[in-house]
Amino acid sequence: MTYCVGLLLKAGMVLLSDTRTNAGLDNIATYRKMFTFEEPGERCIVILTAGSLSVTQTTLAQLREGIEHPETEETPSIMQAHTMLDVAEIVGNTLASVRQDIDAKMQASKVSTAASMIVAGQRRGGAMRMFLVYPEGNFIEATEDTPYLQIGEHKYGKPILDRVVTPETSLDDARKAVLLSMDSTLRSNLSVGMPLDFAVVEKDACRLSRVERIEADNESFRAMSQAWSNALRDGFQKIEI
Repeated sequence: MTYCVGLLLKAGMVLLSDTRTNAGLDNIATYRKMFTFEEPGERCIVILTAGSLSVTQTTLAQLREGIEHPETEETPSIMQAHTMLDVAEIVGNTLASVRQDIDAKMQASKVSTAASMIVAGQRRGGAMRMFLVYPEGNFIEATEDTPYLQIGEHKYGKPILDRVVTPETSLDDARKAVLLSMDSTLRSNLSVGMPLDFAVVEKDACRLSRVERIEADNESFRAMSQAWSNALRDGFQKIEI
């Protein structure tokens, strides 16, 4: 399983993913689920993935092929797309095509080929935009009313986002919010696991402002997790009904 989350704020975009894949109780591995593409100052794109590993890896491979060989028309380059909407359409079409191809090959084994992606970024002169791309290739966009998107095992980490995140949330508070959202998921679902990949894209920077891998032994994350547990216990005790 997977948990990935992205916030679209007035100050920038904040993204976080876990790295655990689970193909059974005795087949657990670590794979990166955050992928970044940038031409600093011109455009920056971050893609988060969830679902069938074969589908997501093949999709990313084809997207990279389009970047490296833009002269071919098989997969258009996301680094040459005119808008972030065009980027989302390229990713969606590629994902749907790959899924359809693999689904045909895996039909007899009845293995799920569902996969979804969060696509976030900005090109110079354009607005920051963030999309959730579904397995069929269609997508929805983050808005001021719903300034965050999630894929994978999202239910445990959703309540804190609903309560604290608004478009005006600062990047520092956004980092805290996504990490606490992930912490809640880690505690409730063993199929989501560390290390974590974290990224920030500040508004109009068109580059990665911060990239970080948070390992299982990260003392800062452990301290935050414990402080959150203590705060919840204290708040629970203080509420009278």
